[in-house]
Amino acid sequence: MILAAGFGTRLRPYTLMRPKPLFPVLNRPLLFILLDRLAEVGCDRIIVNCHHLAGQIRHALKQYPGVICQFEPEILGTGGSLRLALEQLSDEPLLVINGDIFHTIDLVALYAAHKSSANMVTMAVHDYPRFNNVAVAGDRVVSFQPTGAGQQLAFTGIHVVEPEILDRIPVPGFFHIIDLYQELAAVHMVGIKRVDGACWQDIGTPEDYLQLHRQLLTGSADMAYTGEGKRQGNWLIAEDVRLAAGVELKNWGCLGRGVRVGRGTILSRCVVWDGADIGVDYRIADAVVP
Repeated sequence: MILAAGFGTRLRPYTLMRPKPLFPVLNRPLLFILLDRLAEVGCDRIIVNCHHLAGQIRHALKQYPGVICQFEPEILGTGGSLRLALEQLSDEPLLVINGDIFHTIDLVALYAAHKSSANMVTMAVHDYPRFNNVAVAGDRVVSFQPTGAGQQLAFTGIHVVEPEILDRIPVPGFFHIIDLYQELAAVHMVGIKRVDGACWQDIGTPEDYLQLHRQLLTGSADMAYTGEGKRQGNWLIAEDVRLAAGVELKNWGCLGRGVRVGRGTILSRCVVWDGADIGVDYRIADAVVP
């Protein structure tokens, strides 16, 4: 299940135009990248939930006719969304992925680690100081709050959970799944798998979104993803882009399909979405251009 219902408030105003999982990463919607990864590792039953700008998610999923789209008229939180999906699930562990992360985590290894354990939940974690707020000891989660016990690690937004655990979530309405996982951690039922060697980047803020593109375009992270378009140095240029005379592309950046850039404009460290029309003699740097 890919969680794709949130408002993405830290990415406004861009998330007023499109939901965060549909933000393009090197000219391909992040949701499509995640769905392709799941198909590659053999997932044959996938659920994507939606609420904010749900029509866009529904329309996008027409390209993936086998995927189940779970519309939620109200925000249910991670727990409420998983509980609602329970009737769609088989009696197997459920792989859950946040819809706002780009990663190279080995999903097969994570799933296998869960199935070979006695865990009710297995969380992919890594040492990422900015988000290190999960206390672990050995191969177990101790707490989801910073404590003096154990080591502090970061939850990647990817985990495997037994369907019977989802039965414990109250219905209907909003529920924060970490509240339930905290109870399970207290009785040693939440395990971890370290994934420190994998590349991982969320797109929770405009800065994070640009940082992901910097990593992909400059080769500072080996994410083995080339995107859609032709490379021109550290720039990726999609089809049908028109650059007028005197346009300069500096540092790194990405131009989506059908972009128009007027003469004399200088772009640097930018991600320009499909169909954007940039005028004459602009100076744009460190920006998302919708």
